[in-house]
Amino acid sequence: MSQNDPSDNPARDHDHGHDHAAAPRWKHDGVRVIKGNQLDDNTAQTPGMYRQAAINHARVGAQKIWAGTVQIAPNAKTGVHHHGELESVIFVVKGRARLRWGDRLEFVAEAEAGDFIFVPPFVPHQEINADPTQTLECVLVRSDNEAVVVNIDTVDPVEKPEEVYWVDPIHKHP
Repeated sequence: MSQNDPSDNPARDHDHGHDHAAAPRWKHDGVRVIKGNQLDDNTAQTPGMYRQAAINHARVGAQKIWAGTVQIAPNAKTGVHHHGELESVIFVVKGRARLRWGDRLEFVAEAEAGDFIFVPPFVPHQEINADPTQTLECVLVRSDNEAVVVNIDTVDPVEKPEEVYWVDPIHKHP
């Protein structure tokens, strides 16, 4: 028998959990590439920002995540909002983000291009473009396949929020 003869392959003699007859389905149910110029703005919005969905259940059948982009004009700020039970990750692509959070937006931190931001469930927050000259551009990923956005109209923000540094046991206060 030849070395390339499939009948001589011991791996064929037991189940690996793959249905080889169904393999062609991966052509249309496998990897998806969503072009940056084909994002969907038919998603939940918050005043002051422009969100576009790339990955969600409706577009690609995602079961456990939502991903997209957000843009905020120079010196602009969003309305106060939260994302219900969802965890959110924001990656700053371009610009400088200032985030305020808390019941009265009493905490503040800044992030710049290359930084990640984590927003836990139910945390009221506001994104601010801290750059007066360029649009803030970010990538968002959330822990569910739909865009949950709860806009909050009645917040009396504190005048001077407390600056919070993002530190952990490895990375101490600057």
